[in-house]
Amino acid sequence: MLVVAETTAKTDTGRQRRDNEDSSYARPPVFVVADGMGGAQAGEVASRIAIEAFARGLPDSGSPEERLAARAREANTRIHELSRAEHERAGMGTTLTAAYLDDAHLSIAHVGDSRAYLFRDGALTRLTQDHSLVDELVRRGKLTEEQAAEHPQRSIITRALGPEPTVDVDTWTYAVRDGDVVLLCSDGLTSMISEERIAETLASAPTLDRAAQQLIDDANEAGGRDNITVVLFRIADVGGGTTATDATTAGLPAPPAQDDRAARAPLGPDGIAPREARVAVASPPVRVPLARTQGWPESQAPSAPRRQRRFAKPLAALLAVVIVLFLVGGGGFLASRQLYFIGTNAQGIVTIYRGLPYNLPGGIRLYDTFYVSGVPATLIPADRRPSLLNNQLRSEGDAQSIVHDLETGQLS
Repeated sequence: MLVVAETTAKTDTGRQRRDNEDSSYARPPVFVVADGMGGAQAGEVASRIAIEAFARGLPDSGSPEERLAARAREANTRIHELSRAEHERAGMGTTLTAAYLDDAHLSIAHVGDSRAYLFRDGALTRLTQDHSLVDELVRRGKLTEEQAAEHPQRSIITRALGPEPTVDVDTWTYAVRDGDVVLLCSDGLTSMISEERIAETLASAPTLDRAAQQLIDDANEAGGRDNITVVLFRIADVGGGTTATDATTAGLPAPPAQDDRAARAPLGPDGIAPREARVAVASPPVRVPLARTQGWPESQAPSAPRRQRRFAKPLAALLAVVIVLFLVGGGGFLASRQLYFIGTNAQGIVTIYRGLPYNLPGGIRLYDTFYVSGVPATLIPADRRPSLLNNQLRSEGDAQSIVHDLETGQLS
């Protein structure tokens, strides 16, 4: 049977923050790190609410993953309701990384860009995937790890507890074994020192308490730009038996591939929250209006007056047939498939469309979605938006080049 043989939890404000908005919980078999955001102590409140949800214990029914996710969603509801009820708490949120150890497995629940790692046989393996703009671009192959480290939007997160009424919680379960060390930490650690340095510290420190303090000291020496929280625990087998087969005969499996939910997550009035500002994502979605009034992409179309609707369908059908016949007959429709324009989708994400930027009556569109980027329109400098999101017709190469510059942070 696996138990926790040694544990420690430490936190530090860092060198550039006045308040510490991180919270942690380390009481076997449950361990949690939460990194709050929102300002005016709202982030501290949000992270504390998340910790309190887990301190009450996990639900009695369900798998470990389901029980962890249930507590995360409960915390999300409480934070969201409080942020709406109290003006000074508006927009608050928190990241969350929680772990639960049973007889042979470690289960993880995760939202945001705090992280969980496993240290085994001198090697450090990340168990979570960041919900951040830059990490999403890395997963899509748009950025390398080296480019991500220097990207101007590297601190922007795409998911947190609190900003929305509901939240998607990522969960995983890993087989673990005697001697494994698990690290939970806020991004105040991982944004300041490398994973190689973390592994070296865990390998050389005589105790976990010393390792945690050394990690915090290293992060502060590197600049200490954010609050730093470290939770460490060592796993031991006290039953003398074997744990799960893959824990003793194979390496740790990689986390399952992420889908594109982060890129499709709703954005708030200020877009996805910069880590420096610590403002959480909030609804409703951002929609950047387009300059042409003849056509509106996606769900931005204005509704027709009620008295016009009785004639709209037959007239729309007739008009659509006439226009389509004209385009097909003149070769114009085929030619339009070689034209592209840049706009935003219903979630406010910069998108390349193929075709002409018009909606015909009856819901007939003369364009379709060609590529959805990972960049919210709110991250484009305000003085550049009119010239980029104006439905100007472009070549495929021109449109892709502009969006690529946006994704890699080269467009200023």
